[in-house]
Amino acid sequence: MKHRAGYVNIIGNPNVGKSTLMNALVGEKLSIITSKAQTTRHRILGILNGEDFQIMFSDTPGIIKPAYGLQESMMDFVKSAFQDADVMIYMVEIGEKELKDEKFFDKIRNSKVPVLLLINKIDTVEQDSVEEKMLYWKEKVPNALLLPISAKLKFNVDVVFDKILELLPESPAFYPKDQLTDKPERFFVNEIIREKILIHYKKEIPYSVEVVTDDFIEDEEIIRIRTVIYVERDSQKGILIGHKGHMLKRVGTEARKDLQKFFEKQVYIELYVKVDKGWRSNEKQLKRYGYNS
Repeated sequence: MKHRAGYVNIIGNPNVGKSTLMNALVGEKLSIITSKAQTTRHRILGILNGEDFQIMFSDTPGIIKPAYGLQESMMDFVKSAFQDADVMIYMVEIGEKELKDEKFFDKIRNSKVPVLLLINKIDTVEQDSVEEKMLYWKEKVPNALLLPISAKLKFNVDVVFDKILELLPESPAFYPKDQLTDKPERFFVNEIIREKILIHYKKEIPYSVEVVTDDFIEDEEIIRIRTVIYVERDSQKGILIGHKGHMLKRVGTEARKDLQKFFEKQVYIELYVKVDKGWRSNEKQLKRYGYNS
């Protein structure tokens, strides 16, 4: 029996549905999802295994023009997705016209690996609009295979999966067949907490936050977690904690419920808030938080 394996890397503008697609393909919630731009900060690998295949799906940050160090590092994760792809997924939503960075767009049009161009959120428009967009994108990216999808409703996701399998090279598995991701448990703790902050806080707060889990102690009955939320300014610390700790308690309660589902075990979590001034533009701190190699 032939075995296929390879990297399928998903890129596109912010909020086009990249994380929703990867979670649908892998069958697990590995990437956090909110309506805010820049929800995904890292390149996240989701591994899907079958008897005769192993697919490494790679979710990446939405493409932006970086304004500070953190965003530059996020775009470095996108660049790395071009380097090891066996299949490239370029994802757009039904109303958009182009990538926010022309250099990335040129890389897609000149890609030496197969490109699937997925037009997402087709459930939000009439069929005529879908056909019009298919023609538009076929002209813009002639080297790509176009597929209309709704990642949220999982419409045509099975067709995308079948096409990926066709395009993957013959190869042995890269990872053990029981492995789901390349990220450690603490990463998912941090991401789930950050998701709650993205949902419940406005303006600059979610983008000024970094989450670091210092303790992750697991025994048979319970996982005990101690996590620090870093902000850039003292005023942000007060907003994050809220009156009498109400807002921080809400984040902790909601995160604990999701973590118990994720790990299928009881979770006890302690949250602390500290100030790390200007961390988003500090090369040393970005490296410490896993953004710069």
